[in-house]
Amino acid sequence: MLRDITLGQYYQTESVIHRLDPRVKLVATICYILSLFLVDSVWGYLAAGLFLAVMIRLSHVPFKFMVKGMKAIILLLALTVAFNLFLTPGEPLVSVWKLTITKEGVRVAVMMAVRLTFLIIGSSVMTLTTTPNNLTDGMEKLMKPLRKIRVPVHEIAMMMSIALRFIPILLEETDKIMKAQIARGADFESGSILKKARALVPLLVPLFISAFRRANDLAMAMEARCYRGGDNRTKMKPLIYQRRDRLAYIVLALYLVGCFVIG
Repeated sequence: MLRDITLGQYYQTESVIHRLDPRVKLVATICYILSLFLVDSVWGYLAAGLFLAVMIRLSHVPFKFMVKGMKAIILLLALTVAFNLFLTPGEPLVSVWKLTITKEGVRVAVMMAVRLTFLIIGSSVMTLTTTPNNLTDGMEKLMKPLRKIRVPVHEIAMMMSIALRFIPILLEETDKIMKAQIARGADFESGSILKKARALVPLLVPLFISAFRRANDLAMAMEARCYRGGDNRTKMKPLIYQRRDRLAYIVLALYLVGCFVIG
């Protein structure tokens, strides 16, 4: 299950999506997520799905690898569909005990499932095609106007970068600890939910200790190198918009207009 989590991972390959400016990918991801909540028709979701399919094709990231991240949220997706299916009022279709499935509930549940699926996969396109360093630089550039109201833009971007870098490291550490505990006779699968929760205690304690140790080592390393935030700092690879980035903005604008007209 842990290996199925693709958040924070970068897939190394050569594609036009990989070469785009990280600011373009951040803006495109935000706009795509907003479009999913604005459209409310089958044609709107078909347009969103087609746009996402084209982006996945252009990214050269295997579709199986991208969908693998869905396994981590399958329970959340199932709960969301169930709540919308049984709790949406409307024209009854099927009644089982005190639960009633309505025509409107089926429609809302299907739309919500499609929306969450597109949202997760669409976000994965950005993280899988952008290194954490580039993602941090892009976020810092986009939030630069907030400096005028004394928002610590560089510090926020740095925290996001560190969090993204720590996700695969902590997942790997969790996998190692879990295998070590299983070798010593620990059982994380059988029993009730309460028993499974108690079985996680021997896993969480060393994981938290390892995380705090890594955080302390990182803080000491940054202090030893006289790190003092984002004032007057330069970039080894400054972000500069290219022709392909401007074309990407035009394609994004056309997509948004299409969703507004169709949806």
